Amino acid sequence: MQIAILLYPGFTTLDAIGPFEIISRLPDAETVFVAKQSGPVRNDQGNLALVADRTLAEVPGPGILLVPGTGDPGPVMRDEETLDWLRTADATSTWTTSVCTGSLILAAAGLLKGRRATTHWLALDDLKEHGADPTGERVVFDGKYVTAAGVSAGIDMGLHLVGRIAGDRHAQTVQLITEYDPQPPYDAGSPAKAPADIVAFWRDQAA
Repeated sequence: MQIAILLYPGFTTLDAIGPFEIISRLPDAETVFVAKQSGPVRNDQGNLALVADRTLAEVPGPGILLVPGTGDPGPVMRDEETLDWLRTADATSTWTTSVCTGSLILAAAGLLKGRRATTHWLALDDLKEHGADPTGERVVFDGKYVTAAGVSAGIDMGLHLVGRIAGDRHAQTVQLITEYDPQPPYDAGSPAKAPADIVAFWRDQAA
């Protein structure tokens, strides 16, 4: 199965690398990073680049399509070349997936209309504006469409997907080998748990 991970200027690093580390361990999987042009593509902080192995045109029909998010998805959501490629790839994909605001990019391509989906907690209302049915869940399956909430949720999404494709035992093996056993020092990973003043600050920033 070919797995295509979309890269574009300003992508969030863990959105791409987190699920890559998990789903690239599927049996007989070929994982490729794709972009409008091959070569290095810089992340949202400008301090790290991943290399796109192939152009969009070279990967028209991946089995798994993964769209990472970004702090400012607007430019990609208006990029017709990328949106057209997403529609073409989705037409034959087995799974179409996203992490964080990557779901907004899928929605801009018209792929999530009427579907349950998730995204970063600050962007849930934006999903609704594009015809999706937003939920606050960490990972959402709706048919072949799989969306993950903010950034780190891509790792959970990857494990869910590996379990669906290769079975629970293989997914458990991947979890063990990657030692994914989160024990964060704080319990502030969602707006329901984080200090109210921090949540309010970021809501104001996003307004």
